[in-house]
Amino acid sequence: MLEEKQIICINCPMGCRMTVGVDDGKVVSVQGNTCKRGEEFACQEAVEPMRILTSLMRVEGRDKPFSVKTSAPVPKRILLACARQIADHPVRKEQLPIHIGDVVIADVCGSGADVISTQEV
Repeated sequence: MLEEKQIICINCPMGCRMTVGVDDGKVVSVQGNTCKRGEEFACQEAVEPMRILTSLMRVEGRDKPFSVKTSAPVPKRILLACARQIADHPVRKEQLPIHIGDVVIADVCGSGADVISTQEV
């Protein structure tokens, strides 16, 4: 059965409003995009929305957290679980120093994406 989904592209400031036809979990049509990136976004968003997760992470014994992000988009349906894993696993003092780009959690929630530092600690 054909289902139509309304999606607004977030890849650029144009914010194209698209209609995506999905049949049996597969995209069969995309209308309203003005570029190929919009079409690719709509196809992904209609089937399995993905997002980069940004967060703060604690260091044991320190008050000030540091910023982290996922190395790749993760399924939107597991964002909260990923955030919980980040909150539940503070960095130990023995792991310091941490540099920008260092992996602080590998394969967060089995997503295939790592949690990486976005600042020096």
